[in-house]
Amino acid sequence: MSADPQPAKPSTAGMPGRSAAEIRRDIDLQRQQLGSSVEALRGRVTELTDWRRQINDHKRELVIAAAAVGFAIGVRAMLRRRR
Repeated sequence: MSADPQPAKPSTAGMPGRSAAEIRRDIDLQRQQLGSSVEALRGRVTELTDWRRQINDHKRELVIAAAAVGFAIGVRAMLRRRR
């Protein structure tokens, strides 16, 4: 893979000619929004990785899956016994 001979140019996103106060205000707003997003993500990750809650929320599916696995093991055991 070849490296780009030109150094990356800094991003000029946003409105040119903004004052330092406007830039600081935008940075503070972005920090607040990022903080809120991180907190929401943290809560969602905690919720999704809580295995006890997942079991409570999906009991029916787990019982069906356990029954299917038990049935498959039983059928396999019967077929092996016939040989």
